[in-house]
Amino acid sequence: MKILVINCGSSSLKYQVIDPSKEEVLAKGLCERIGIDGRLVYQPKGGEKEITEPSLPTHTEAVQAVLDALCNEKTGVLKSLSEIDAVGHRIVHGGESFANSAIITEDMIKAIEACNDLAPLHNPANLIGVRACQKLMPNVPMVAVFDTAFHQTMPEVAYMYGTPYEYYEKYKVRKYGFHGTSHSFVSQRVAVLEGKPYDSLKTIVCHLGNGASVCAVKNGKSVDTTMGLSPLQGLLMGTRSGDIDPSAIEYFAKKENLSFAEAMNVLNKKSGVLGISGVSSDFRDIEAAAKEGNKRAQLSLDMFVYKVAKYVGAYAAAMNGVDCIAFTAGLGENDATTRKNVCSYLEFLGITIDEEKNKTRGEEVKISTDDSKVRVYAIPTNEELAIARETAALVK
Repeated sequence: MKILVINCGSSSLKYQVIDPSKEEVLAKGLCERIGIDGRLVYQPKGGEKEITEPSLPTHTEAVQAVLDALCNEKTGVLKSLSEIDAVGHRIVHGGESFANSAIITEDMIKAIEACNDLAPLHNPANLIGVRACQKLMPNVPMVAVFDTAFHQTMPEVAYMYGTPYEYYEKYKVRKYGFHGTSHSFVSQRVAVLEGKPYDSLKTIVCHLGNGASVCAVKNGKSVDTTMGLSPLQGLLMGTRSGDIDPSAIEYFAKKENLSFAEAMNVLNKKSGVLGISGVSSDFRDIEAAAKEGNKRAQLSLDMFVYKVAKYVGAYAAAMNGVDCIAFTAGLGENDATTRKNVCSYLEFLGITIDEEKNKTRGEEVKISTDDSKVRVYAIPTNEELAIARETAALVK
């Protein structure tokens, strides 16, 4: 079986072809600058990256360019499109309608469209990718895998906001959470590494990158997570503010003469470590500036670590204990300093870090010592593989 995994943005499209039986990536790449001019990156397994600049006026041409690359005579990994058994699509927001992945139907597309107000930057783009694939591969089953689905097991006490209850009844205003595919994948990997049943562990997953979230996974189910109605809530991130007093928004908007939309743009695009450091939204740039003595850069790093550690402590309380903590995503997988600094706040849990093992980058490794009361791991996430697994299970 071969699964094409599609992650479609407003002007970009990431893809992989995966054989889920072997969990093997046959090819991967991305399309960029869709609707502007066009750039295609294609890399077959064991081969070099191939970069071309086809005209990509819409996502349909982008999908066609991907399919052409996958089937090209020289470096293609498919003899024909008939080898694609199914397409797995990442859909950001499923609202309360979807607690699991599902095969895409017209009725399902309408239900996803009903969630567009909850994710206006993501869901419409995700659906454009679905429509493009349906047009070019009308007989291939399509599966939607939702970022929010894993968190649909949260109890009411965790997902409800303290706003009038009728806002929830009328508009579904509540916490939904994101990065669910990653949190699910990593927490399952923890159980495998622990050699214990998935439903017997209390695990906290720290998905730390430009977008960042922490999730409490109790007995194999998400019971709380930091992101909310949108990805803006929770941790300080690359450009997102994370938690903030709502009154502060009104206050700085009046002072700066900003509309509500402009104020929200500040919180989403100009805040986070970028706003604090004034340097960049890339943690590598900020770390370099901090080493050169930039105090604001150091402050942004310290704030990020503090907020991650604070949520880990809160989720240990929410689960009445924690067995394992896992770091994942770009920063979590590769930045030993961030992992060490977060864990330095958590020594009260009996955590001790192995300095040598913690130097590992991008590999699956236990970074705590053997006598640490809570086991700590660095685990590379693999959302594409998780999507392929879900897709294969459904189409079978």
